[in-house]
Amino acid sequence: MALSIGSKAPDFTVASTSGKNFTLSKDMAGKACILYFYPKDFTSVCTAEACDFRDNIAHFADMGIEVIGISRDSVATHLRFKKANELPFELLADEDGKVSKAYKAQVPLIGMTKRITYLIDQNHQIATAYDNLFGAKQHIKEMITKMDLIA
Repeated sequence: MALSIGSKAPDFTVASTSGKNFTLSKDMAGKACILYFYPKDFTSVCTAEACDFRDNIAHFADMGIEVIGISRDSVATHLRFKKANELPFELLADEDGKVSKAYKAQVPLIGMTKRITYLIDQNHQIATAYDNLFGAKQHIKEMITKMDLIA
C-alpha cells in the first residue's frame, strides 16, 4: 500500500549516480518529480521499466517533471546499469532500505524493494502513486495520464 495522496513526501538523503548525495528537499526544491522504486538493476523487468521511462522522458520533461529511479543497488551497479541502458536520469542508492521503507516500497520480512512509482508535486506532496510489482509498463502509462494533477 502506497503513501496517501496529499501526504508529504518523506525527505531523505542518499548517494546518487551524479557523484553527489541527493536530498529530496534540496535537489528537488520547487520541482515536481517522479520517484520510482524498483527491485534490482539488470533484471529483465526492471531494465524494461527503466528503458520505458527513458523512452518517454520527453513527456515528463515537457511538464518540468524529473524522473528519478531508486533501488537498494550500489552506486557502482547503478552507474553500470545507467550506462548500459543510456538512462538520462539519476539513480539513487538506497542500500540500507530506509528510503524504500519510508515510502512503503519494501516487501515486509524479506526487505526487497517493491515496484512503486510516485508523482510528487512542486510542494513535495504525493500527487499520485502506482503500486504494482509486475506491471512495469503500466507505471509509465499511469504517470503520463496523471501528470495534469500537478499542472
